[in-house]
Amino acid sequence: MKQKFDARRPMQVGGQAIIEGVMMRAPGMVAAAVRRPDGSIAVRKDPYVSLADRSRVWALPVLRGAVGLVEMLLIGLRMLNYSADVATGADTGAQGEEGGDGAEKPAAGTLRIALTVAVALIAGSAIFFLTPLMITTLFFHVDQQPLWFNLIAGGIRLALFLGYLLAIAAMKDVRRIFEYHGAEHKAVFAFEEGSPLDVEAASCQTRFHPRCGTSFLLVVMLVAIALFGLLDTLMIAWLGRLTLLLRIGTHLPLIPLLGGVSYECIRISARNSGTLIGRIVVAPGLWLQKITTREPDAGELEVALVALRAALGEEAAPAGEVMRKAAAY
Repeated sequence: MKQKFDARRPMQVGGQAIIEGVMMRAPGMVAAAVRRPDGSIAVRKDPYVSLADRSRVWALPVLRGAVGLVEMLLIGLRMLNYSADVATGADTGAQGEEGGDGAEKPAAGTLRIALTVAVALIAGSAIFFLTPLMITTLFFHVDQQPLWFNLIAGGIRLALFLGYLLAIAAMKDVRRIFEYHGAEHKAVFAFEEGSPLDVEAASCQTRFHPRCGTSFLLVVMLVAIALFGLLDTLMIAWLGRLTLLLRIGTHLPLIPLLGGVSYECIRISARNSGTLIGRIVVAPGLWLQKITTREPDAGELEVALVALRAALGEEAAPAGEVMRKAAAY
């Protein structure tokens, strides 16, 4: 069924740039559109019902954000694997694609995703959580001052994150993914404003979206300062002293909670992004998107719109109409 945007519930449609394509999520469906080497577009559609939509418990504030973060990580990695196969011409019709017969064995695909998730989580935790704690402990003498310790660790974490983004933004392949990221945002904005889902309408939209995952990561780092600062204060009041190992042992298990709280912050800021305070709150995330998004071309917009229409249950526009509008753009 065709979905409609409700401004009171601004988390209904979202997406992710993948290799030579875009993944889109809408209620009940996840779809990916990827440009093949021959210029055609491969489409994969997977039914998707979030755990938060199946259980009232997981739909509670904070919990819904934590479970949604894990779900979208798994879905995003699965679609990344799919896009890599399509973009390199290695696909022979993946499960969920029109005309596909499921080339990848489910067990092999699940194992590959599980290994990728494990490696990504270990590497991400080491770089963005453990490293700031170690640097702050070794080079600053504020171990027993929760506020200062977490402000310094948070600043180091943010510096590492910005350095990482700037470094990968210089890579040619990543720049192309950032163009698809911009296309994803423009397509979502077109949908939210009720505009036609075509290249001409989407090209007029901005590539900076307040609900972007980049903004979410920035919020995570800011919320971490407050959350871990409060935790450290309680631990010192209880134990009298905090060591590096104890800090690591108490901070890392709270990462899902951190994601859930940050998700609620994003929901609130997106709902109020039209107000003065809302614009101030979302501004840093929008500035950060100047690094993580690039202006897409007509072909990239076309791919994003195909993915969005597929996720919404709409039929794709006739090829001639799409290409005519793309050429005009």
